[in-house]
Amino acid sequence: MFVDDSIRINYRDKGDSGGGEQEWYDKYRRSLYGGLTHKALLVDAVGTLVLPSQPAAQIYRNIGLKYGVCYSEDEILSRYRWAYQQPWPNTRLRFMDDARPFWQFVVQNATGCSDSRYFEELYEYYTTDQAWHICDPEAGKVFEALRRAGVKLAVVSNFDTRLRPLLQALKCEHWFDALAVSAEVEAEKPNPTIFWKACEFLGVEPEDAVHVGDDRRNDIWGARDAGCDAWLWGADVHSFKEVAQRIGVVV
Repeated sequence: MFVDDSIRINYRDKGDSGGGEQEWYDKYRRSLYGGLTHKALLVDAVGTLVLPSQPAAQIYRNIGLKYGVCYSEDEILSRYRWAYQQPWPNTRLRFMDDARPFWQFVVQNATGCSDSRYFEELYEYYTTDQAWHICDPEAGKVFEALRRAGVKLAVVSNFDTRLRPLLQALKCEHWFDALAVSAEVEAEKPNPTIFWKACEFLGVEPEDAVHVGDDRRNDIWGARDAGCDAWLWGADVHSFKEVAQRIGVVV
């Protein structure tokens, strides 16, 4: 189903915070989709679906002590942010396959430690359910209700090939009909390609989908550039129950 771009653009130009405009837009979409605003929900992983169980700097330091890491947590955090934000060669994505080259660069610069044993222990830790937890404890119940209502679900994430085993470890992979992982589709948010791939996997058009994520550039602008709607986690919506209600599904 095609949503007229003039309606979409007009609504966005008015701003997301206008309650009257939002209600009108949602009502218009429900008239197209039989009571629902969207046929598909795309969900960001880190920061929206899952969160680290402990601060990264704390983990980097605690695991690194036996390998000679002596920086404080504040120092590690500052160095981590610098390393993570450095331009990566244009010929490569940061998250190619298992993304070891990228993460080795980040870990070595954040901690000053180049011991391969340290890196491997840290790298493997972040594939376990000890390292992460589901952000919203009601997520499973909500996603089940959405799927019963006919809404298709996909994760859209800038992540390496550890995402699938991680979601399996957290016992939530079965909540989703598809995963669009940047390391697998060879495109990273905000590149619209990753959103198009997610929609292709679900068998829907971009205008049929809404994406929810916590990063304004990667999630909101990226999804909208792809032709999807987008809601900012923590601002437009604060729980997956609220997401479902906005789509038109009562949980």
